[in-house]
Amino acid sequence: MSSINTNTQAMNALSTLRDVNKNLSTTQERISTGLKISSAKDNAAYYSISETMKGDSGMYSAIQEGLTLTANSLKTGRLGAETFVELIGEFTEKVAFGQAGAMNHEDIQKELTELVGRLKTVAQQSSFNGESWVNGGRVGTPGTPADNTTVPPTPAVPATYGANVVTGVSRVGQTFNVTTMGVNGVNLDAIATALEALDISATGADPEEARRTVLDTANKQLKAATDASTQLGLSEKSVEQQQEFLKKLTDTIDTGVGAMVDADMEAEAARLQALQVQQQLATQALSIANQAPQNLVSLFR
Repeated sequence: MSSINTNTQAMNALSTLRDVNKNLSTTQERISTGLKISSAKDNAAYYSISETMKGDSGMYSAIQEGLTLTANSLKTGRLGAETFVELIGEFTEKVAFGQAGAMNHEDIQKELTELVGRLKTVAQQSSFNGESWVNGGRVGTPGTPADNTTVPPTPAVPATYGANVVTGVSRVGQTFNVTTMGVNGVNLDAIATALEALDISATGADPEEARRTVLDTANKQLKAATDASTQLGLSEKSVEQQQEFLKKLTDTIDTGVGAMVDADMEAEAARLQALQVQQQLATQALSIANQAPQNLVSLFR
C-alpha cells in the first residue's frame, strides 16, 4: 500500500544516511586527531586508565630529569674524592720519604702543609649547584644485625642514609606511593683535618716512632679517601641506572597508552573511503525514496 502521509522508504533511507554520516564524522575526527579514544564518552575505562598512566609518565619524566642534578652533584663529589686519593697518595709518598732521620723534615712538612691546603680547596669546590656530598652533611650510619646470643636478644639496627633520593612512584590498587633510594655522602673535610694535624718535623723522645705514626695515619686517611671515592662512584652508578630505567619505563608506558587510545590510521583511511561511498549511495537512495509519492500523481491523470 502506498501512502502520501507516510513514506516508509524515505524514513529508512534517512535513518541509514544518518548512521553513515555519524560514522563518517567519527572516522574523520579520528583521522584529524590521531586518537581512537579522545574523551570519556568514547571508552570510559580506557580513557581513565590512559589519563592515569599519562600522569605517571609525566611524573617519571620529571623525576628522571631531577635525578640528573643528583647524578651531576655525585659525579662532582666523586671527582673531588678521586683528587683526594691522588693528593693523599703524594702526601703519603713524601711522609715515607721523610722516614729517614738524616734530612730536613721542616722542608718536607712545608710540602705536606701545602698539600693539605690543596685538599681543603678541593673539598670546598666539589659541589654542584650548591649541593655537596663531600662536606659530611649527608653521612649515614651503618646498621647492625640482630644478636640472639644476648639475654634479652639485641634487635637489629637498620642502616640510615644521608639522603633519600626520590626515584619514582608506585601504584598498588588505589594506593599511591613515592619510591626512594638511600644515598650516603662522605666527609672529605674530616680527612683533610686529620692530615693537617700530622707533623713529621715534630721532635720528641722517639722521633722515628713519631714519623712511623704519621705514616700509618696517612695510610689510613688514604684508605678513607679511596673508600669515599668508591662509595660516591657506586651511588652515582645507581642513580644513572635508575635514570636509564625511568627512560625505558616511560617509553613502555607511552607505548601502552598509545595502543589503547591511538587510532589505526590504515584502518581509518580504508573506513573513510568505504563510508564516503556509503554516503553517496544512501543519499541517492533517499532521493529515489522521496520521488515515490510523485509517482502516485500519475494514477490520477
